[in-house]
Amino acid sequence: MNEPKDLLDWPENLPEWPRHLLAERFRRETHGDFPRWFEAINAMPVQSSRDIKLEEDSVSCALDLNAKAASQLNEQLMHLHPWRKGPFQIGDTFIDTEWRSDWKWRRLSKTLGSFNGQRVLDIGCGNGYFGWRMLGAGASEVIGIDPTLLFCMQHQAIQKYFQDRRNWVLPLKVEEIPNSTTFDRVFSMGVLYHRHDPQEHVDKVFDLTAPSGGQGIIETLVVDGAESLYPDDRYARMRNVWCVPTVDDLCSWMTTAGFNDIHVIDVSTTTLAEQRSTPWMHFESLVHSLDPHDQTRTVEGHPRPVRAMVVGNRD
Repeated sequence: MNEPKDLLDWPENLPEWPRHLLAERFRRETHGDFPRWFEAINAMPVQSSRDIKLEEDSVSCALDLNAKAASQLNEQLMHLHPWRKGPFQIGDTFIDTEWRSDWKWRRLSKTLGSFNGQRVLDIGCGNGYFGWRMLGAGASEVIGIDPTLLFCMQHQAIQKYFQDRRNWVLPLKVEEIPNSTTFDRVFSMGVLYHRHDPQEHVDKVFDLTAPSGGQGIIETLVVDGAESLYPDDRYARMRNVWCVPTVDDLCSWMTTAGFNDIHVIDVSTTTLAEQRSTPWMHFESLVHSLDPHDQTRTVEGHPRPVRAMVVGNRD
């Protein structure tokens, strides 16, 4: 079985160093489900898209498919379950993702404004939803990185119709990006609390942010109070949560890293309408992570998820 050409087609300005990593990770031997994902993408109907819309809540494109082809498209996209970030509207198929990521985008964009001409790095980008919204706001290019291969394959499925070489989702870890590669804006959304050393991660965000005007944006779970939370075991049923910081600690880490003019964009409690199970993500979601008798607490007894967005500039 040969990989689709798109999977070996990297951004033209991508340096040589990661190409062997990408070629190695976009292979059927890398993951047991890769052949199934690959076949689903290959089985999607071939169709030129039109009316691609990046500025609406659902990133969308129109397709001229008959009923049989439309059903086939829906079936193949469902083979790439679970869909976490979105929503997307691909032809007649509405991908109702676990997260209403458009709500988070609204909280971001009302403060960040235009992305005109900016080159952006999205760390932990998932399937690339935010990259499309950033392009819709004027970005010149978005490099998304996420080590979860399924999310990269979901992006490949969307790219089958969008075919836009300005938005990339690559199976790389942030540690694999050299500090010599900098971006006008660096986003880390939903990543910090999965890091053993949060200061080290914030330092890396700073290093990848272009000097003389670049911005780093960190979005993370936070807790209210005087001290950050270091769970002994799980947090909201997630195993790999090492630190849920206070907003003050997050701002302090950003100051230590070298950011200035640090300001909080938003602090919001995650609601059951923003993160939930759907036919496109039918595993357990937020409601299953909360104490059924006290939804201000997680099932482990921790404060329920609250998320903060903080921005810092680099001189």
